[in-house]
This record gives sequence, structure tokens and C-alpha cells, in this order.
Amino acid sequence: MNELAELLIKNNISIGTVESFTVGNFATMLGNIPGISKVYKGSLVTYQSETKERLLGIEHPLIEKYGVVSKEIATLMCVNGKSILDVDLCISFTGNAGPDAMEGKPVGEVYIGIAYEDVVVYKLNLEGSRKEIALKAIDFAQKKIIEKILKK
Repeated sequence: MNELAELLIKNNISIGTVESFTVGNFATMLGNIPGISKVYKGSLVTYQSETKERLLGIEHPLIEKYGVVSKEIATLMCVNGKSILDVDLCISFTGNAGPDAMEGKPVGEVYIGIAYEDVVVYKLNLEGSRKEIALKAIDFAQKKIIEKILKK
């Protein structure tokens, strides 16, 4: 996470997060790095569907159609979050960390959205405990953000 923070600060790229199954852990890890306040604007933890609807303006029929564990909802989470938080880059996390299948989707199915210069959503199928799935998703996400910044 230190490498990501250094890149964000060096390039003056503001960042915000919208998290569901990671429950703010990406934001916590990033926020604990000294100096990150120069670029880190904030986070929305939208764990329940109702909160995604109210805080992010995601319409209920879309959640019913695709389910919260979907590429479509991950996209709306990072795109709407980018606008709400007024940041250059917003990352979203939605998925099923267990213990049971949800919306017909298996434990470990997660979607990570990154809205930066474009919008990309990654689908992962991860294994492990709830905590391990979240940490693997966070690790993957920070690597993908670093790649996007370095490609610019």
C-alpha cells in the first residue's frame, strides 16, 4: 500500500473508495499511511443494498436485475463514487466473502471497479476465509491501480 500511496501523492491523483464486502479495509490501510491526506478524500462503505441505493443513487431495479455482486453494480459504485467524492480515481469492491452463496453467486466471487481515465471492472474468484478473501481483493486492487498509474 505504501507504493500506491507514494504514486498517488507524487502524481497528485486524488482517490476515494466505495466498499461493500471489504467493509472499509482498503480505506483503513490507505488512510494509515503518513501524508496520504494530500490525496485521499474519503470513503463510502455501502454494505447493504439499501445503502447503495441511498448514498450512491443506484436504482433498486438495477440491483434486482443484476444483484449487488455484479459487474454492473461494481461499475456504478466506482463511477458514482468518483462523482460524489469528487476524486480523480475511485475504486469499488462488491462481492461475496461468505459464508454462503448469495444471489446464486459462490463464495469468493468479487468485482473490483476502478474509475480513473476509463472504467475497468475485474471479476475474481477467490478462496479463503472472509478476511482472506477481502485481503486478496485489496492486494489485487492496489496492484491494478499502480499499473494504471504507471501506464499513464
